[in-house]
Amino acid sequence: MEEKELLYSQERIAERVKTLADLISRDLEGQEVVLIGVLKGAFIFLADLVRHLKIPHTVDFVRLASYGSGSVSSGEITFSKDVETDVEGKAVLIVEDIIDTGESIAFLQERLQERRPASIRVCALIDKRERRERAVAADYVGFELEEGFLVGYGLDFNEKFRCLPEIYVIREGNSDH
Repeated sequence: MEEKELLYSQERIAERVKTLADLISRDLEGQEVVLIGVLKGAFIFLADLVRHLKIPHTVDFVRLASYGSGSVSSGEITFSKDVETDVEGKAVLIVEDIIDTGESIAFLQERLQERRPASIRVCALIDKRERRERAVAADYVGFELEEGFLVGYGLDFNEKFRCLPEIYVIREGNSDH
C-alpha cells in the first residue's frame, strides 16, 4: 500500500476555503452567479465553498470523461454529465479539485463559452503544474504546488481516500493525479 504523508490539515483547508469564498463573494457581488462543480473530485470542496459564500448563487455539476486505455487519456474529452442550468449572461465559476494537465479545464471553458455567459472564472483547490500541457490559469487557487499525487478532501486514488478530511501526498506507487 502507498504511504500517505499529511500535506494540508483540516484547519488549513477550512481557512483557505473561507478565504476563497470571501474573495469570490467580493468579486462577483451583484451578479447572477452559477457555480459549476466538476465531478467527482470537487464535490466536497464545492460544498464547503458554497456554505461560506455571501452572495446568491445556483449550483450545477459536470462530469467529464477522457477515453483511453488504463490511466492514459486519449486526449478526447466529452461530457458524461453536462450542465443543465442556462448560463447565458451569467457569471460562471467552475469549481475544480485539481488542475493538472489543464486539458479538462480548457475543454470545459471552451464549451461553456459557446453558451455565452457574462464571464467564466475558475476556482481550483489545487493548482499542480508538473504535468501542465495547456496554458490555463485559475482565478482562485487554494494551494499551488509543483508535483505530487494527492488524496483526501475529495481527491481519490482508484476511488479510495476521497473521504479523508485532510489532503495527503502519496509517496510511493504509480499514479496519475
